[in-house]
Amino acid sequence: MKAVIFPARDQVKTADLHHPEPRSREVVVRVRASGLCHTDIDVMQGDYGRSAFPVVPGHEFAGEVVAVGSRVRGVKPDDRVVIDPNFECGKCRSCRRGWAHLCDNLGAYGVTEHGGFAELCAVRAEAVHPIGDMGFSLAALAEPMGCILNGLTQLQDRTIERAVIFGAGPMGHLMGLTLRAQGTGEVFMVDIDESRLRLAGENGLTPLNPGPETDDMLRRGCDLAVDATGVPAVAAALVETVANGGAALFFGACPPDARISISPHEMFRRQLSLFGSHSLNHNIPHAVSVLREIGEAATRIVTHGVPLDEIPRVILGHKPPGCLKIQAVP
Repeated sequence: MKAVIFPARDQVKTADLHHPEPRSREVVVRVRASGLCHTDIDVMQGDYGRSAFPVVPGHEFAGEVVAVGSRVRGVKPDDRVVIDPNFECGKCRSCRRGWAHLCDNLGAYGVTEHGGFAELCAVRAEAVHPIGDMGFSLAALAEPMGCILNGLTQLQDRTIERAVIFGAGPMGHLMGLTLRAQGTGEVFMVDIDESRLRLAGENGLTPLNPGPETDDMLRRGCDLAVDATGVPAVAAALVETVANGGAALFFGACPPDARISISPHEMFRRQLSLFGSHSLNHNIPHAVSVLREIGEAATRIVTHGVPLDEIPRVILGHKPPGCLKIQAVP
């Protein structure tokens, strides 16, 4: 079968691999849509996970079951499914607390085992979740949506009437749509890309260009401020947009060695809350439900479907002009 593979650090190519056969508790999925994420680039560069080269990347994928192992029950060929990529050890402190995504030995399809940038992928039966008649392109957004829900779950008891998200990329955009679906009255999207801001406006979000006027308008005026850029300078300014008693969510992946300054007195005096968020915690069914609710607006985030042969070139930085979310498709 055809696949994209990272044979070693900083290397990517297409290759012909053996068709996977399911072990007793596995199923084989024919991949119909597999999303490209910046994490894939981090995996290639050895900056995420355990550097398990060689590995087929791709952790955002959906497709149809073509084979099942001898001990699999409840899943059958032709089932349309999306995959939860993470698997935990079940023994460490985080796992015992129910935080599988913070497992000391966290593994994932596309990171430590072959993932979705292939024609076929063998996965544990418990990792697949039904999508019914949902389109594969929309279903493949369930993993990023799961990451968003993991971040917002920490804020579920708060009243969020006004939110701002810095970064109108795929994750920031999905975050904004999710907040609106959850009842947030006004969601501002700040970005330098005019095409992304136009899409935000068309999807019922409030687009803003960065600059002094925007800074003045937002200053200490939002119940929630989110960094979805991973740019340290943006993360450093996040607290200034948070209203008294509000929260800042560090959602974008800043470089590991980046540092920012925060005043502990301001945290105390204004009773601010700072949150981080990593990955998803087995919430794919909830993610599928939210995507079904958002529907059309979420599908518009996927701007390009490209064949597997083109994925290495895209990973190396040659992205289509005006792209938002890119998915590999048959």
